[in-house]
Amino acid sequence: MGVPRWGAVVGLAVERWLEAERDQLALWLPVVLGAGIALWFALPDPEAWCVAILVLVASGLACLAVGQGGRAARSLAIGLLTAALGLGLIWARSESVTRPVLGGPTIASFSAEVEAIEPLVARKLVRLTLLPIGKGAETDGQPVALPYRIRVNLAEADAPKLLGTGAVVHLRARLMPPPLPAVPGAYDFARVAWFGGIGATGRGFAPLVVTTPSDTGAGIRVALSRHIVSRLDGSAGGIAAALATGDVGAISEEDSEAMRRAGLAHLLSVSGLHITAAVAATMLIVLRLLALSPWLALHARLPLIAALAGAAAAIGYTLLTGSQVPTIRSCVAALLVLAALAMGREAMTLRLVAAGAACVMLVLPESAAGPSFQLSFAAITAIMALHEHPVIRAFFGPHDEGRGRRLARGVGSLLLTGLLVELALMPIAVYHFHRAGLYGAFANIVAIPLTTFVVMPLEALALLLDVGGLGRPIWWLVQQSLDALLWLAHIVAAAPGSVRSLPAMPTAAFALMIVGGLWVALWRTQWRRLGLMPLAAGAIWALTTPAPDVLVTGDGRHVAVRTAAGLAMLRDRAGDYTRDMLAENGGVDGEPLLLADQPNARCSRDLCVTDIAARGRTWRILATRSAYMVPIADFIAACRSADIVVSERGLPKRCVPRWLKLDRRILRRTGGVALTLGSGTVVTILNAGDRHPWRDPPLLERTASSFRPRHDRFHDTASAFRARRGRQNRTVHAKAQRREGDAAREAFHLHER
Repeated sequence: MGVPRWGAVVGLAVERWLEAERDQLALWLPVVLGAGIALWFALPDPEAWCVAILVLVASGLACLAVGQGGRAARSLAIGLLTAALGLGLIWARSESVTRPVLGGPTIASFSAEVEAIEPLVARKLVRLTLLPIGKGAETDGQPVALPYRIRVNLAEADAPKLLGTGAVVHLRARLMPPPLPAVPGAYDFARVAWFGGIGATGRGFAPLVVTTPSDTGAGIRVALSRHIVSRLDGSAGGIAAALATGDVGAISEEDSEAMRRAGLAHLLSVSGLHITAAVAATMLIVLRLLALSPWLALHARLPLIAALAGAAAAIGYTLLTGSQVPTIRSCVAALLVLAALAMGREAMTLRLVAAGAACVMLVLPESAAGPSFQLSFAAITAIMALHEHPVIRAFFGPHDEGRGRRLARGVGSLLLTGLLVELALMPIAVYHFHRAGLYGAFANIVAIPLTTFVVMPLEALALLLDVGGLGRPIWWLVQQSLDALLWLAHIVAAAPGSVRSLPAMPTAAFALMIVGGLWVALWRTQWRRLGLMPLAAGAIWALTTPAPDVLVTGDGRHVAVRTAAGLAMLRDRAGDYTRDMLAENGGVDGEPLLLADQPNARCSRDLCVTDIAARGRTWRILATRSAYMVPIADFIAACRSADIVVSERGLPKRCVPRWLKLDRRILRRTGGVALTLGSGTVVTILNAGDRHPWRDPPLLERTASSFRPRHDRFHDTASAFRARRGRQNRTVHAKAQRREGDAAREAFHLHER
């Protein structure tokens, strides 16, 4: 049976289209590689991953078998096989990094080797990455097994002078497993910790004893950061350290937030801008110095030698700044550019971007799911796609014109590029951070030249002169230029409408926008316009997604309810992290309100009841606010009159609300919960059948099988206290409640610090 006529016509049209786009086909290889990685995160368990790999491979081989040599069949086959490779890579990577995870909160004394030190100057803390050694860890005199790698924060004043990378220390620390997102859409530290081999995180106590001093000290990166911070005042020192070493710990939260709201946070992440400046400066200096020798100028290929020096500078800078994903991407791109220049080829192309993305995903496939990778490659892809367009290239390319028109054309090019980058990054910023800046393109017109041509050269000169103790006047200039940058950030951040906050968008809407954006950026024929359809559909879907009406953290302690006045929190004693997290995921820009202050809420020390309107009816929400027992008859009656009941403790079975009960037993299975009452949607962190290793209880139980924390004393103390409640007066109750609350916060909410 032959192919229908319409099928032949369609097939011929597709072949002609792919022939016209043949130079662009290679750009889609890293895209489908990333799609395979994303598929692993989207599918729930190993069975589904196996099926997906088999289907992709079988479909790819089938395309080769029946395609009869056509470009469409070959392209589809290569894409399917590459997607299978991406899925297999991330699966293998997740298995290769499997390490024990702490079974629960505990306080332990142990010895460990210091793997890394990160000063957090603005918070007066030092973050240590530790590798426990020996079998001497103890909890209340009982031996306990610790994970392979631990990350703890230590007060700056408690860090000994002999502390350095490679030192062996003995300390006592309060530890907890890497926390899952508190609510849907929040930062997933558990996933990051899994791929980083971190099995516990917490807070160290003084005294920390250095049993074996370090041979190398804190390391070049830490030493250089401390030197730079000591030369400058305030957050200017932190920004200067970030430009040189990638260390942002000395930037105050206020200034860091202003940089984010102004769209200037990318300046704090060592990426293409910084690598380019370092490589260009190195090449220029080497080229000019070598050109002083007439013999070398006549007999050596000075540009090639300068390119080798630039490559060495790029690699050294990447290692110095901690080899983060944007830095690795930029380093790979710089090396490819230098190689292309050495071969006499055009360097700055989308193929360069595709090669850099493929290299990063082949080595660190998990990075494709992180905002750093996505923001970095989205920005450079948008820039390259814009300036490769024939119209843009013709308009902003070299022209025989006066200096004024050339300057105006350059400013226009910078503004257009900034606007496009802001638009390209907006879906990613909203998906991960639930906010988007509106004035970043205009702020970057000043900030990027200021940073590239003023701050970084002055800082490099100051560091060079510091060798002879002559850098103080240059550091004063660096201080003034960075103060100007911070002033700009605060002015833009404070402008009305500088930031738009949105609730967590559906992953499918985000995927539609990414696919649409890539379709527009990577093709060159008129068919690229079809990408506007999924791009618009995803944007409309995201913008019309309603904010959740109720947010419940995984421990049940914190509840945020959307009232007529805004988002209101159940408890007034919540850390800054919790407040910011609930506000961001609730689509609110600013501090949440207090539920007890709202007119529709009736709150006591122990309970809070509020009514909210949604879906044409009034919903009643009941939440506990303390560990006190309340009269059982009154509580059961309140449960029956409520639609939703939330509690951090286990509720009696007779507590039966009209719709949903979220107590300790249920929240252990669901994690944090987001409720949208208008549509009756319930979104949870944990889902039945999800077998990703950082969310798989059986796997975590196996990796922590030798660990049994002795933290039940908190529950025993609380139970005994409640049993004596009838024999105590209200004043004693209040004091005991505060003590119990403080202990619980210290033990179970350490990550808020």
